[in-house]
Amino acid sequence: MTDELRPRRSVLYLPGANQRALDKAATLPADGLILDLEDAVAPDAKPAAREAACAAAADGCFGDREVVIRANGLDTEWFTDDVDRIVEADPDVLLVPKVESVDQVRTIEAAVEDAGAADDLTIWAMLETPRAVLDARDVVHASSRLTGFVLGTNDLAKELRAEHRPGRTPLLTALSWCVLAARDAGKIVLDGVFNDLDDPEGFEAECRQGRELGFDGKTLIHPKQLEACNRVFAPSDDEVAQAREVIEAYEAAQAEGRGVVTVAGRMIEQLHVEQARHTIAVANAIDARS
Repeated sequence: MTDELRPRRSVLYLPGANQRALDKAATLPADGLILDLEDAVAPDAKPAAREAACAAAADGCFGDREVVIRANGLDTEWFTDDVDRIVEADPDVLLVPKVESVDQVRTIEAAVEDAGAADDLTIWAMLETPRAVLDARDVVHASSRLTGFVLGTNDLAKELRAEHRPGRTPLLTALSWCVLAARDAGKIVLDGVFNDLDDPEGFEAECRQGRELGFDGKTLIHPKQLEACNRVFAPSDDEVAQAREVIEAYEAAQAEGRGVVTVAGRMIEQLHVEQARHTIAVANAIDARS
């Protein structure tokens, strides 16, 4: 499975200091896990959380789930120790919050290299400030080790002085701009979290919106959000069937020397075939993981 096709429908935050949550994560149907050393951990608990999260990652107990460890920010007293221990644990990804500039990406990359990171340890950056969004076009190209981005929508809304509203109208410009930037660089981009655990309809609507905007998946704050997120961000049976129909019709037309192809009254071009093949490849990757 290529990294591009690795399912990232659901990526669940787990407090690094909560051993029970870390133990339970090995049984959850999440595509990825973010073991958090930042917001979910009190200052005096950060060293213990670092050790617990890194020990869990190094143990390999999470199966084929993508394991991400979120360090504390570049400007904190914990960053250097976090990076050193995370590199030693060798998860799939090091996630750094509040990344705003090319220079910061290069500083993070240098810290990872100095700590002796393996070539396959990748960096993800959180985009959660106006400056990060405005400079995303440059940040996404700052390093080949930087492969993905996570939207910090709560912090972004705070910085914008925007209201939390159904449909996220105040954030749509920023969300779309970040997806554009990530796609321009051919990199992963994940939607931010949904805060209200007692609003499953609102959560599912936001998942649908995230998929429509082009996000690869969504970050989550509770296991109860996994089922809807996995379902919404996966191609449906109807979508897979339609994709197969498009490919079969196009290939039949090519074999017959016909230049015009229609499926259900819609003109089909090469770009639609490429989209159809991608849909099937994603569905196959999800099936293989399941």
